[in-house]
Amino acid sequence: MTGASGSIYAVRFLKEAANHFDEIYLMATRQALQVAATELSAAVSPENFTVAGLLGSEHPNIKALKTDDFFTPPASGSFVHDGMVVVPCSMGTLGRIAHGTSDDLITRAADVCLKERRRLVLVPREMPLSLTMIQNMALVTQAGAIVLPAMPAWYGRPTTLEDLADTVVARMLQAVGVSQGIVKPWMSDA
Repeated sequence: MTGASGSIYAVRFLKEAANHFDEIYLMATRQALQVAATELSAAVSPENFTVAGLLGSEHPNIKALKTDDFFTPPASGSFVHDGMVVVPCSMGTLGRIAHGTSDDLITRAADVCLKERRRLVLVPREMPLSLTMIQNMALVTQAGAIVLPAMPAWYGRPTTLEDLADTVVARMLQAVGVSQGIVKPWMSDA
């Protein structure tokens, strides 16, 4: 999680992903926690960050990591995993990933995903887009990342903010190889 607006996407994704993965490493920047506290009234701050405070309940398979700790599994290419999702992904983080500037654990882990050809999904939530942002999106896409902007779908006729956010969460899950069941596919009776 980085410091862009859209904390709801991260929280909804983590809760759903916890049902599909044995182990999840959560990295959240100081700004991400400040935004989550503001947008979701989450009981988190950079000084007292816990998974339960962010998600509202314990999830033993989600382990919170400090973004300045490079002595963790995601910092190394020898750690084999299913992929990484940066949600929400600030444009500053996307730019640092695009240019290989690993200044924290999030950008280092993303850099590892690119060099090891692992799934890397970046979920920006920004508008309008500057030419620099578009160019950085092109660079990370050329390097192998998936840019999945947080653009909710309306065809399922969502009735709550959570339903609307889940249209993006479903696509994030699919991008990391999870067969999701929270949102029906377009024109599907399933």
